[in-house]
Amino acid sequence: MASLKNLVKLQSRLCLRDTSKVICSFSTSARDDAKKDYKLVVIGGGTGGFAVTSKFAKKLGKGQIAVVEPNEEHYYQSMFTLVGGGLKTLEQAHRPTGSLLPDGVDWIKDSVAEFDAQNNFIVTQKGDKVRYDFLVIAMGIQLNYEKIKGALDALKHDPMVCSNYRPPFVSKTFEAIKNFKEGNAIFTLPNTPIKCAGAPQKIMYLADYHFRAMGKRHNANIYYRTSLPFMFTVKKYADALFEVAKNRGIDVAFRRCLIEVKHESKEAIFEDLENGNIETLKYAMLHLVPPMSCPDVLTKHKDIVDETGWVDVNKDTLQHKKYPNIFALGDCTNLPTSKTAAAVSSQSRVLQRNLNALLDGKPMKAVYDGYTSCPLITTKGKVIMAEFGFDQEPLETFPINQAKERRFMYHLKKDFMPHLYWKGLVKGHWNGPKYLRRILHLGMSK
Repeated sequence: MASLKNLVKLQSRLCLRDTSKVICSFSTSARDDAKKDYKLVVIGGGTGGFAVTSKFAKKLGKGQIAVVEPNEEHYYQSMFTLVGGGLKTLEQAHRPTGSLLPDGVDWIKDSVAEFDAQNNFIVTQKGDKVRYDFLVIAMGIQLNYEKIKGALDALKHDPMVCSNYRPPFVSKTFEAIKNFKEGNAIFTLPNTPIKCAGAPQKIMYLADYHFRAMGKRHNANIYYRTSLPFMFTVKKYADALFEVAKNRGIDVAFRRCLIEVKHESKEAIFEDLENGNIETLKYAMLHLVPPMSCPDVLTKHKDIVDETGWVDVNKDTLQHKKYPNIFALGDCTNLPTSKTAAAVSSQSRVLQRNLNALLDGKPMKAVYDGYTSCPLITTKGKVIMAEFGFDQEPLETFPINQAKERRFMYHLKKDFMPHLYWKGLVKGHWNGPKYLRRILHLGMSK
């Protein structure tokens, strides 16, 4: 197998080949005095928003694109597991939002208050009306900690309650692992779609590693309580992960949903989703994952979301089912695949090609296959690399068994993917591993 260095070079060549235009370097300047009429408006300055913005900045030119994003800070959220696991720092997962904007793109530092899709404009919280010819919705997912009774209070006041899904809380996780002495360490997964459904397990396996390295695993009872009826949505990886948990002595219970945290008495309350019974567990450490949803500002616009409350797009083209000049990608959509940055990489390629076709008056031909990926860290130095599509069947890049724990995959996750994110994905240069997968498998078949 090629070295990591050679793989980086190969992927760089593929990125350049796949853009169909020469990739140039943009300056990081952005304007706050944005005008109110644009060819393209992108809602959201997260992974999907920046990937799309960077792809169209040169084509549309200066002053033709606006990004609506209130936050001054951008986080590479896929790194939060490594931060919580003591393998990276929060600073390494962070960049100023302005540093990621291509030159000539207007930054509207505000949130969306209203969508008027029939008349092609949005209204910001400050009351500004922003018109568009085309709209891309990339608003990510909403964290609903308040839907677990006592969760926010526990996160604010109990140093042993943590969560890898928000910057202030992820900073608590490794401290809780280090300060753990004995008792129950509990890890949860809620009864809603979430971003990176493997993340609740990843931090659990890293906690197990650290407990062993610190000589206190024999004093720890590790519990995994998941609302799912299985370890993972793809059976190949689910079976492998169940064996990992079994071999590590982890107590796994399915269809259990955290409904309350009582931090004064150190109790976590779970509902059995099959029969309604209540399970109460004492905790010495609790890593909780909040229920999640499409952002409220979207769900109140029933013409934009489907009956389940997610932005309603064609799963093949990423075009909105009702409004042909609206596209969406990422976690806020109803695309039937796992919500990951890897999914966004492939979605951004399809969106770019189809929106380009509309801009040029041509038919849309690009089709999304549902590709997504979850590098499942099972201990320090080992990863099971899950890759799959719409059918929940493996869609793997490497011609090896990716359900096996491998050090190579760990270094892809820890060392290579952050570089690919900052230099490739959010800059519009990385379109997923489709062509790399094709080349690697073709080479092995010869």
